[in-house]
Amino acid sequence: MKSPPGHRDTADAGHAGVSANMMKKKNPHKKHKSSLGPTTKVLSQPRRNIVGCRIQHIWKDGGGHVVWKGTVLDQVPVNPSLYLIKYDGFDCVYGLELHKDERVQGLEVLPDRLAKSRLTDVSLADAMIGKAVEHMFETEEGPKEEWRGMVLARAPIMTTWFYITYEKDPVLYMYQLLDDYKEGDLRIMPDSNDSVPAEREPGEVVDSLVGKQVEYAKEDGGKRTGMVIHQVEAKPSVYFIKFDDDFLIYVYDLVKTS
Repeated sequence: MKSPPGHRDTADAGHAGVSANMMKKKNPHKKHKSSLGPTTKVLSQPRRNIVGCRIQHIWKDGGGHVVWKGTVLDQVPVNPSLYLIKYDGFDCVYGLELHKDERVQGLEVLPDRLAKSRLTDVSLADAMIGKAVEHMFETEEGPKEEWRGMVLARAPIMTTWFYITYEKDPVLYMYQLLDDYKEGDLRIMPDSNDSVPAEREPGEVVDSLVGKQVEYAKEDGGKRTGMVIHQVEAKPSVYFIKFDDDFLIYVYDLVKTS
């Protein structure tokens, strides 16, 4: 069963130190192994390029710890210590400084290799990028729930997956959207006038905000600081932001919100 984005089961209570709105889990019944396998190889100096690798590490926060396993999708050019990771069983993309974050312990590269797979419909995949969509998710009560969002890009490394974000939960998620489309759980919305990008003059250079520091005012009067780490090619006004106090990647249209 595919749960809605942001769904959190009580099984996550064992993930000590992680708040309910920070842990996104696709399959709340899937358990992580509690011990490290004997066939793993410890990272050694000089550090190898781990983009595209399967990794495993202990996440220790507060008084508890859990073992996370996943795939390293990217290394952020404007902050090379920051990696984007898709952890097994979780739908959202995490941003962690794997070699610096003290909560990451026992980082290991696994011998697992990603199974090679190809898109079954490249033209459909290209057509949905940058489009507004309605994405259907099953709920525990039975009826499906509709989430409106935008398909941002094909994910790196895991190339049959897509980056997507949602109006009511603007963080970066990953799903195999072609499967959902063919099953009738994803509908591409018709283009509106608001979604048409402004025409550029020949040779015009549009300033990018990538690498800029940002500050976000919270409802309680506090502030969050972070960095713009990526500009969405299909929607140049949309950016990925990594806040200093969170390991999720947030997606904002910085033209609309400025």
